[in-house]
Amino acid sequence: MRDPPAENRRLWNEWSDDFQALWNADTDEELPPAPCPFTDDPPGGEQPALLPTVEGIDFVELGCGGGQATVGAAAAGAARAVGVDFSGGQLHHARPLRGHYGVEAEFVQGDVTDVPLADASFDAAFSGWVLQMVDDLDAYFAEARRVLRDDGVLVFDLPHPFYELFDPDSGTLERSYHGDPRRTIPISEEYESDLVVFDRTVGELHDAAVRGGFEVRRILEPGSDDPEDYDEDPLPSNQRELMAKVPRNLRFWAVVR
Repeated sequence: MRDPPAENRRLWNEWSDDFQALWNADTDEELPPAPCPFTDDPPGGEQPALLPTVEGIDFVELGCGGGQATVGAAAAGAARAVGVDFSGGQLHHARPLRGHYGVEAEFVQGDVTDVPLADASFDAAFSGWVLQMVDDLDAYFAEARRVLRDDGVLVFDLPHPFYELFDPDSGTLERSYHGDPRRTIPISEEYESDLVVFDRTVGELHDAAVRGGFEVRRILEPGSDDPEDYDEDPLPSNQRELMAKVPRNLRFWAVVR
């Protein structure tokens, strides 16, 4: 069995140009998108009691990909914004994005289970659709706890593990929620590697965060039962129908304890 981190790193280095083309639409008329994960109607709504603002705080994105959330946090007024990713191909896109917005943001190559940053350096950490690709959850949460200050906030979201059990084309349930979490997703015959993911249950994710030194304050499953509410999502209509029945996104808010 191949090593998941190595497989995923190889894939993202190959895939990054095509993947980031979905974000950065090669237009001269407007900036590429760089949404801040804590403003502009985040999934599940704002949580001001946990994080009133990003302005003036030190922010780190663990698994930053093309740097969208890091740049978005910097544009929203973060005092320091740092993105960490294991893929040099992804970071190749993050640095120009910083220049497009004219903000100060740092990008560092490193794994989220072995973060090359100092202890107690940040007030808030974010991972967007990253944890499903992390083999060692305990190492991830240990590192997130290490780089956060004692009053730090960790927010992470990922594909909802229940949604991932369904075939999005037919809407039929294909796998058991209690089965082996590890699976591979072929992306393209052009790439040497497949994407390795782990569909942990909500309880397993919660317990791993607690073991890692966090108190989970909110678990959010944003969505709507009306397929028309997803009309702006660039997905086939059958997938929008499924999203109206099963939550697509799962977001945790946790604080250092």
